Amino acid sequence: MAAEPTPSQTVGPFFSFGLLAEDASQVVNADAPGAVCLSGRVLDGEGEPVADAMVEIWQADEEGRYRTDFGWGRSGTDAEGRYSLVIVKPGRVADSEGGTQAPHLSMLVFARGLLKPVRTRVYFPDEAANAEDRVLSSLADDDRATLIAREGGKGLEFDVRLRGDGQTTFFAV
Repeated sequence: MAAEPTPSQTVGPFFSFGLLAEDASQVVNADAPGAVCLSGRVLDGEGEPVADAMVEIWQADEEGRYRTDFGWGRSGTDAEGRYSLVIVKPGRVADSEGGTQAPHLSMLVFARGLLKPVRTRVYFPDEAANAEDRVLSSLADDDRATLIAREGGKGLEFDVRLRGDGQTTFFAV
């Protein structure tokens, strides 16, 4: 008898059982030179917090190199949908066209109701290289604005809106 395919499942809300058992929220130590706290909220289409989401980031080092021993972090969200990561501003990364990309983080967001994670980028505010970045310059102003973090009281803030007005710009995974 042939086995029936199993139905698709969503990715949550079970992150805390295995994926968040160990703290992986510090790409660099909080007291390292250039360390910055990146925090924000994951919000649903109504602007309500998603309390059981998970955010992962990948980043280059300060020289713009991706390394196997550096640049990955993960944070779950709390009851208010907040996450927090300690990062360092990456350098500019070479792109496939022979240019360079503005300093940015790659971010995946996993949440209940999603069959797959959504992928976005986090750019730094007041970064001159943002004007030359091929990804940013290919977007409309409203979409571009959803990818740029803002200065906050304790570092940088970047909210992820999964749907609705002000939805974060997402990229194909």
